[in-house]
Amino acid sequence: MQNILDCINSPDDIKKLSYEQLKELASSIRSFLIEKISKTGGHLAPNLGVVELTLALHRVFCTPDDKIIWDVGHQCYIHKIITGRKDMFDTMRQLNGLSGFPKVNESPHDAFNTGHSSTSISAALGIAKARDIKKEKYSVIAVIGDGALTGGMAFEALNDAGRSFNDLIVILNDNEMSISKNVGGLSKYLNKIRTEPFYYKVKEDIDIILNKIPAIGKSAVRALDRVKGSIKYMIMPGIIFEELGFKYIGPIDGHNMEELENVLNKAKGIKGPVFIHVCTQKGKGYYHAEENPDVFHGIAPFEIESGEVISNGGPSHSSIFGEELVEIANENEKIVAITAAMPNGTGLDTFSKKYPDRFFDVGIAEQHAVTFAAGLARNGLVPVFAVYSSFLQRAYDQVLHDVAIQKLHVVFAIDRAGIVGEDGETHQGIYDISFLRHIPNMTIMAPCDYNEFRKMIRYAVEAFEGPIAIRYPRGCGPEKLFESPDIELGQPVLLREGEDISIIAVGNKVKVALEVADLLEKMDLSADVIYSRFIKPINPEPIINSATKTGKIITIEDNTVEGGFGSKILELINESGINVKTKVFGYPDKFICHGSKNQLEKIFGLDAKSIFENVLKMFNKCMSVKDEFGGNLI
Repeated sequence: MQNILDCINSPDDIKKLSYEQLKELASSIRSFLIEKISKTGGHLAPNLGVVELTLALHRVFCTPDDKIIWDVGHQCYIHKIITGRKDMFDTMRQLNGLSGFPKVNESPHDAFNTGHSSTSISAALGIAKARDIKKEKYSVIAVIGDGALTGGMAFEALNDAGRSFNDLIVILNDNEMSISKNVGGLSKYLNKIRTEPFYYKVKEDIDIILNKIPAIGKSAVRALDRVKGSIKYMIMPGIIFEELGFKYIGPIDGHNMEELENVLNKAKGIKGPVFIHVCTQKGKGYYHAEENPDVFHGIAPFEIESGEVISNGGPSHSSIFGEELVEIANENEKIVAITAAMPNGTGLDTFSKKYPDRFFDVGIAEQHAVTFAAGLARNGLVPVFAVYSSFLQRAYDQVLHDVAIQKLHVVFAIDRAGIVGEDGETHQGIYDISFLRHIPNMTIMAPCDYNEFRKMIRYAVEAFEGPIAIRYPRGCGPEKLFESPDIELGQPVLLREGEDISIIAVGNKVKVALEVADLLEKMDLSADVIYSRFIKPINPEPIINSATKTGKIITIEDNTVEGGFGSKILELINESGINVKTKVFGYPDKFICHGSKNQLEKIFGLDAKSIFENVLKMFNKCMSVKDEFGGNLI
């Protein structure tokens, strides 16, 4: 018997189906997603929750003419399946394959590139205004989660859109989750609406009833207006959105296809901005994702039956960070931890359970998180803000203005620094060195192994004063590469002595530097290998002495070359006035696509063999050395 999903190749195909067939299709899509994502990894729970909503959107609206903007975009998989990309799903998040997020260059049905939260309403309003200026006719729909709605940018956009009078539909996909459980006043407000079905039943009658109340005299009118307003606030759901200028509809069962279609068709005919509150279940249809939606938000390949992740071995940097911070907090009651809706992703879940009064999840609000940390530091606490590198970008001004200028002791634990791989351009953490290094008073460190990582966390929290960042990569790392001395501010560590070239590396590229030195030895070339614990500040003396001795220097980092660590070393060389051959290894001035970390490192010449090949060119040597297995190294 043919699977109904096999017959779906475009949005037009789902418009012909009955509601019974749509239920069958929704089930088939969920099975398809579970099977495919179990192999490639990806955002499973968010997509399982929006199957019916996506089907309803594509039955009521006609993309690519109508524009659907998916906030964050991690819930766009069903949209991709319906819009002709089903047969490419085996390539999801793989090199040269489908992106895990909307991409305008991938399909005309993708109206806007997204990857970070809280951007959809702003983009949708811009598209709607452009449409009206050009006197075009089509619908614009922003789909935003209740987690993304905690971001300040979403409220800025709602405030602007509500007074614009442009036709615009904002759909709130309310599943009580961002990545982890939602927090804050907005979450409580939405929960109140969600759990009071009485609200929805009486809402449409309220204005009619109130408007029938007669008014006699101006004073009576004013009094009755106040009464009407009070009754609305007591009874009407979504009053905050109504007050912002939106027509509020909801809450709606996000898994009831017929109800969703009716509401969307109604909204399509309303003039001005409309806000539709849709309630869904994250992870719906797969037991393990329903029970652990945070774990299955973004999941690595897993076993379908057990729900167990197929392990790639060893603890992650995030888990090492979380464990060490708990140990330090056991000894120091001034330590507090902050996350922006990522307690599990950043390794702070254990801290949150052990020290709930010293743990703060501020929602998807990185700007607020940084200035909140500054306030804590100003009053004598030691805040540690754990945040992904790509998300810290959104709080640049707060780092500079609220923390660095005042020299406040805030510790930035920058997770997912460097290439993150399969999530692609929006998530690659290759810019933080560049945008932090030029901020006065900022200190930046990067560990090469777990032993160094633990020491750096203690140093940053206990032995340092002022703004300090520790950047570390996604996934696993080596336990111990060398016997490490005590940390001294700005002091690099000489790991290996040589005569022919100086190799200076930071973070996880120190292991690569040692591998390059091993390859060079087979060509009778010896290298100084210098591990720069600090990206800023750096004691120049060991660097300059080594470069003067060898006459050649290379730097290796997992950051963009533009303004990165290598740029700092070039500045030191320039200031010293020495003349040496130099080569900077890092990522180029371009956005890096999705693919595995190993693949991307090879493509951009940051694996040991590629660097070795480039170094040999500095010596004008050919590559004839064999490895221990007898094959060519290159």
